Order: sequence, then C-alpha cells, then structure tokens
Amino acid sequence: MSDLITLPADLTEMSVGQMASLAQQPLFELGAFLDSLETSLKQVRQRYHAALEQRYAEQAQQARLAAGKDFGVVHLDDAGVRVTVDSPKRVSWNQAQLAETARRIAASGERVEDYLDIEYAIPEARYSNWPPVLREQFQAARTVKPGKTSYRLALISEVV
Repeated sequence: MSDLITLPADLTEMSVGQMASLAQQPLFELGAFLDSLETSLKQVRQRYHAALEQRYAEQAQQARLAAGKDFGVVHLDDAGVRVTVDSPKRVSWNQAQLAETARRIAASGERVEDYLDIEYAIPEARYSNWPPVLREQFQAARTVKPGKTSYRLALISEVV
C-alpha cells in the first residue's frame, strides 16, 4: 500500500463528504488501511482480554465462590483500580427434548405458549428451492427487508 499522505492526519475528523470526494486510489487505500487497523485492533484486544484473564480470573473465581455464586458480576480492587468481572450465564436447550416436551404439554391439553417461546423460521435457501405452489402458501407470512449494504474496493490489477 502506498503512503496515505493525501489523507488528513486525523482520520477521526474526516467528514463523510471528505471521504466521498477522495480520488479512487486514496479511497481504496483508506479502506485497506481501515481493514488492517481493524484486524490489528481485534488481535490486540484479544491479547488484552487474555492478559486480564491471566491476571484476574483466579481472584474473580475466588470472589464468586465466596459470594456463593457460579456466574455473575464480582468486583475486585487492584491497587486503586476497580475491576468488574462479569461471567454471564449462557444457557442452551436441547431442541429435540424441548420439542418432545412441547408435544406432551399439547397432548395434555395445556397451551404450549404458556411454557415455551416458540419461533418459526424457514431457511431462505430451503424456501427458494420449494415448488411455487408451496412457496405461495407461506408468502403472506414472509417479510423481506434489506440488510446492511457493504462495499468492497479492489484494484482492478488485483481482480484479474
């Protein structure tokens, strides 16, 4: 990548209009630079988190045990620095067992919705492969919204 001399020294102050008015090459370079910066930041943040884990995990576990809990927030003091450690509870459910339980609830005459949150979904690839007659039956329940637009710039010499 060539030098970004044509760009303002402080990219955080660069307006959308300034970015949009950049020539093609500097616009491409800005995107490549931001991608590189994002990758580097992600790697540094992972190491930072690992360092915090190495430094405070055992103390946090001891504090959680002392409080009689396996999950949640504990606070540590480290030479005048307040360290808040949150270990959230992540629950997952066996879908086959829940489906069986839902069938038993329904068979007993109870409303399944009183016990379980049920969400129906159809993978788009599957829906697209259905015959038109079947798709028509589901059309009224289907809403299509645009996702976030993304742009990728590549130098033409790199594309060919």
